[in-house]
Amino acid sequence: MKHLTRRSLTLAASALCLSWLPGAHAQAQAFPNKPVRLVVTYPAGGSSDLMARIMGQKLSEAWGQPVIIESKPGAAGSIGMEFAARQPGDGYTFVIGNLGPAAVNPLISKVPYSMSKDFIAVSLSAVGPNVLVVPAASPFKNLNDLLTAARSNPGTINFGTSGPGSMAHLAGEMIMRQAKVKMTQIPYKGGGLAVTDLIAGQINMMVSDALPVAQHIKSGRLRPLAVTSATRTSMLPDVPTFAEAGLQGLVANNWWGVFVPAKTPKPVVDVYLATLKKVMADPDLKERFAGLGVEAMASTQEEFATFLAAETAKYTKLVTDNNIKAE
Repeated sequence: MKHLTRRSLTLAASALCLSWLPGAHAQAQAFPNKPVRLVVTYPAGGSSDLMARIMGQKLSEAWGQPVIIESKPGAAGSIGMEFAARQPGDGYTFVIGNLGPAAVNPLISKVPYSMSKDFIAVSLSAVGPNVLVVPAASPFKNLNDLLTAARSNPGTINFGTSGPGSMAHLAGEMIMRQAKVKMTQIPYKGGGLAVTDLIAGQINMMVSDALPVAQHIKSGRLRPLAVTSATRTSMLPDVPTFAEAGLQGLVANNWWGVFVPAKTPKPVVDVYLATLKKVMADPDLKERFAGLGVEAMASTQEEFATFLAAETAKYTKLVTDNNIKAE
């Protein structure tokens, strides 16, 4: 009896010692075992917010824990990225980052975070095209009409953007470089304001996410001329790609991906990868994402890293060649 008691005491003491090893207790518990925060870097109602809510619902169902959307908009997405970067690396906060704050903002301004030091890139989650639109009353019936006018009268054709470095601005710069034309940027404080002025005929054209302009295309207030994807989008199947419309080599997609704060343990990152692979293939999620004009997907970390490197190189050249800076 005394022997059994001593053995029991020895085992209990060993267990107590193990429980004090760094991270042993945390790793012993299944992730997640409490609510998870999903940071959105843009205002409510936009593409990022709507995708986050759909994804959050599916992740919540898969994990059996609430996924709480936390909106941190501002500074073209940089405020939300900084907030996410400062959270503990325990997996209970993640952020949907996209082209702007994850790749372009660090190139054109001094941002208070480092994508390489403050984050772990987990998985690509969606890719979607932009669409070049003009007012319904515009004389430009196709891309060739627009580019012909731009060549004939350099600088007189203008295009609305949501500010320097925005996707609308970068796409405009790409059009000018590819077509060898000169147009004038009209920056706005937000894409919605630019769309309003475009409908009113105050500006000549705009390159926009598909979602904000789709309803206006459907109602006939805006005319689409081309999409920036390599192939046509199911949201606007009758709209040609830039290549089909006569301008080769212009592909400028929006993209979104999942990032977690640095120092998040690998076992937790692996849980994210496995769950995202499952939920991003869910037919209901894919259909709802398609309704927003984007394609849902999941990738490996290696695939995402390769994609990020290519996008960063592409826009570094564009920003450097055109001396693009944030205001």
